[in-house]
Amino acid sequence: MKKSIFSRLIALGVLSALIATASTGCRFGFASNPDDPNEVEEVEPIDTSVDTFAYDPSLQGTSITLLNSKAEIQSALVEMGAEFEKKSGVHVEVMPVTDGDSPYTKVVSLYNSGNPPTMSILDTTDVIALAEEKAADLSSEPWLAEAEGYLTEVNGKVYSFPLCIEGRGMIYNKAVIETALGETFDPASIRTLDDFTALLDRLVEAGIERPVSLAMEDWSLGAHHLQYVYETYDGTSAGAAEAIELLKSGQLDLTSYDRMSQFLDMFDVLRTYNVAKSDPLGADYDEMAIDLVDGKTAFWFNGNWAWPNLEDADAEKDDEYGFLPYFMNNDPDDFVNWQIQASPSKQVMLDGVVATEQQLAAAKEFLNWIVYSEIGQQMLVKTCNIIPPFRNNPYEPSDPLSRDIYSHVHDGTAFNASAIVPNDHWSILGAAMQKYLAGRSDRAELIASIEDYWAQQK
Repeated sequence: MKKSIFSRLIALGVLSALIATASTGCRFGFASNPDDPNEVEEVEPIDTSVDTFAYDPSLQGTSITLLNSKAEIQSALVEMGAEFEKKSGVHVEVMPVTDGDSPYTKVVSLYNSGNPPTMSILDTTDVIALAEEKAADLSSEPWLAEAEGYLTEVNGKVYSFPLCIEGRGMIYNKAVIETALGETFDPASIRTLDDFTALLDRLVEAGIERPVSLAMEDWSLGAHHLQYVYETYDGTSAGAAEAIELLKSGQLDLTSYDRMSQFLDMFDVLRTYNVAKSDPLGADYDEMAIDLVDGKTAFWFNGNWAWPNLEDADAEKDDEYGFLPYFMNNDPDDFVNWQIQASPSKQVMLDGVVATEQQLAAAKEFLNWIVYSEIGQQMLVKTCNIIPPFRNNPYEPSDPLSRDIYSHVHDGTAFNASAIVPNDHWSILGAAMQKYLAGRSDRAELIASIEDYWAQQK
């Protein structure tokens, strides 16, 4: 059943609050907001009959707190904590970041009051900012071996637990494409920007006048789009950091940097085929989900966190949605043209300042329970609907977007690069991207805005 426009606007308000300080996708989902009191939510059953995890009986009766900045899993985390308490005797209080607060601001205020949470779900940028001063060192924890490639290090140490993998690219509706073209659509057959453009032209000829949905929000433009310039430097987080350092020092000239021009080539294609081309800054985010499901468009640039929006628009979990890469040139062997960006987006940081040894031990047990217990593994994927970054977790997500990202990660067609940028990057450079989207600036002016921004970050 489709949600009412009113309920969607409420959800979008929650969404806006969540994205205030982050640079990756995890915070863009939204909490449950049903408009039908008789609607029964589907819940995947959890098998609790097998549990071989070894609990520490000395931790029974311990109470710990978890600050949650991922609103769409608040209820799931409460349920998860309750199940852990049944098994371990450790009470986990899950505290949501309230609307209008940023995770970073909230956790800093709790530290200033002398009452920080035992655990905090934060964006990677926030963990890096707080790690050495506030966080417990997790470098010796056993789960590091299961999360190889998805760990965040600060000066050679690990201070955070990677909670989820999220990815982004060009979401496609396979049924819409096949119905329009009258043939089977193979996503792997599209390997270059010219291939993608030719497909768009065929869809236009088949009657889909503007086959692309392009969000105008500054967080989408300034983070999810623009960060490809850094993340495709070499397809690694270290490479993205190097590109950013070169920008800060003025050693990377964006006018001659090939990834900058390639990014704009792709963005210009999206502008040309944008369903909201006549009024790009008037595009409605929720309507884009409806347009993709109903077949007005065939593509929507977004991430797997957009599934709740599609589901609200009547998409079903057995529908065929997936991702094409963000095509940046015509070299089919360039990783940007055959791999999807996917990286750990939310991290759990443990307090290393106020928490007692007993509380820290209980918090570490909770994290190990998520990774190694049969129940925790199930609940991370089935209850929280998360793509697990731990290779020992045998469960697959149920929605088609997350399933597709999961498949890309496991078959080697995903690159793990996450650019760590200042908290105002998406708002300041998102505004510059909005001007470019609306045709109110050219490439030279946009590039100057980006270079000026980074010059001020020295």
